[in-house]
Amino acid sequence: MNFHRFLILWVLLCGAHSVAHAAPPNIVIFLADDSGWGDYSINGNTNLRTPNIDSIARSGATFDRFYVCSVCAPTRAEFLTGRYHPRGGVRGVSTGQERLNLDEKTIADAFKAAGYSTGAFGKWHNGSQWPYHPNARGFGEYYGFTSGHWGEYFDAPMEHNGQPVRGKGFIADDFTTRALDFIERNKATPFLCYVPFNTPHSPWAVPQDDWQRFKNDSVKLRARVGDAEDLDQTRCALAMIENLDRNVGRVLKRLDELKLTDNTIVLYFSDNGPNSWRWNGGMKGRKGSTDEGGVRSTCFVRWPSQINAGITITQIAGTIDLLPTLTALTGVKRVGDKPLDGMDFSALLRGAKAQWPARTLFSHQNGNVSARSQQYRFDNTGALFDMIADPGQTKNIATEKREVAAQFIAAVADWRKDVLGQAAGPIGVLKGKAKGLGLAPDTRPFLVGAGGVAFRNTPLPARDGVAHGSIKRSAPAPNCSYFVNWKSIDDKITWDVEVSATGIYDVTILHIAADAGATVELSFNGSKLTGKVPAVWNPPLYKNQDTIARPPAESQMKEFRPLHLGAIRLEKGRGLLTLRALEIPGASVMDMRQLVLALNQ
Repeated sequence: MNFHRFLILWVLLCGAHSVAHAAPPNIVIFLADDSGWGDYSINGNTNLRTPNIDSIARSGATFDRFYVCSVCAPTRAEFLTGRYHPRGGVRGVSTGQERLNLDEKTIADAFKAAGYSTGAFGKWHNGSQWPYHPNARGFGEYYGFTSGHWGEYFDAPMEHNGQPVRGKGFIADDFTTRALDFIERNKATPFLCYVPFNTPHSPWAVPQDDWQRFKNDSVKLRARVGDAEDLDQTRCALAMIENLDRNVGRVLKRLDELKLTDNTIVLYFSDNGPNSWRWNGGMKGRKGSTDEGGVRSTCFVRWPSQINAGITITQIAGTIDLLPTLTALTGVKRVGDKPLDGMDFSALLRGAKAQWPARTLFSHQNGNVSARSQQYRFDNTGALFDMIADPGQTKNIATEKREVAAQFIAAVADWRKDVLGQAAGPIGVLKGKAKGLGLAPDTRPFLVGAGGVAFRNTPLPARDGVAHGSIKRSAPAPNCSYFVNWKSIDDKITWDVEVSATGIYDVTILHIAADAGATVELSFNGSKLTGKVPAVWNPPLYKNQDTIARPPAESQMKEFRPLHLGAIRLEKGRGLLTLRALEIPGASVMDMRQLVLALNQ
């Protein structure tokens, strides 16, 4: 072998050796809750300042047309799996419909299998009981709440790896502090740190320092004409987003201090359109809508050592693309063999001028399906819009572009059949009759004891229960509600459960009692446990949590205390877990927020 050939071989071998031993990148993922595309100064909103979030875009890449779902839990499911949310069983946002099917593998499963430390800090919203819990879905550490909505934003009740704890300070600040601690503890090894914030989701509550900057603001940029903007809600949303920006800045600064910035992928996006009418770039729709304003999100990603600053990805992309893109960027092999709906954007992020196939993205909410191509949006009523010429969706061109509309009609029908299991004809779509044709009813029971003694607590919150008789919820929205008006021995609360492990379970009820002495009974398939409400515990509603008035659909909260009812033996099997009163010496039994079953043996 001559010298030159030897030198070339040596360089190649050394290069391969250095690549093989390059440190795997860390990943930090920020997910805002109910923040619209227009809520950031980099997107043209002069009502606020978001320098830290904007810096992710300026030092990395911007997805110019990035699409999420119209509500929270579906977006989270699509991020976790790279698949459209109905495939994973996510039907809604509460009463168990938010659960991600157990045969779905998550992005955290993939990175954990690759040796990453994985942690999530914030709002989970894809299942509360093991094995739907984040600790069972690939996250080695979890701190936050698993519901889709939380009623307390200061010193809030939280959980840490399944154990109840009390948070400190404002909720977004608290999540960030926990995430920073995780990063610090895992700085020497690759980590995936997922920070799903729960703001600017209502209730409208924010620290006073943040509120003072906006409480008297004139709000120069407003919602579209005809949209009923509440300026105080806008002001509070802006304050909450500036708070988010400051918390994002805390993490970015710590990455700098730990010298982790160059080899850390940082991703920022939101889960749906804005939760109130406010400036959103002139787009039609908001949260809950499958129009552009309801499903378009900002999405920024930076990796200083690999992604050039200032890149703009013009191709349409969505939440389903994040898992295949992040695994490809890092060389991590995905776990599971289910086909993905998402595409790998890693080549474009690295600056390649690759040919990109035409594609259509679909948005689904309550049976409504909207479809988006690079140029057009076909809405759930059959209207067609040219999003380049008419980004505000003001002119229906379905009649002018019959061939294009026909292609969308066929594509939506195929998608319904494939993803929703429906055969929806074109007339039904055009006439808007598809509304209500969502997924089949959810018949999955709530699992009890599936985590064994290692993860012993099974929470059964009021949102997952069914009230009978005069009992009702504290507000119409099930998330973070509690049961009230329990006054009769004919009243009861039931949960459809499947006990996974036969054993002795300690029973605790989070309760409020205006009267003492009621005798209650918990029963399941022949097993029974009785106990008494020993004392009055009836604190006032929290009055200092909210910055502006809480809407009637959201429950006003109190401090619930644990009532230890005793222990009950539950046999493996499915049935109705029933809580009823046997004696009521006073006017009422209790208000009930959650039942917890803790497996002993």
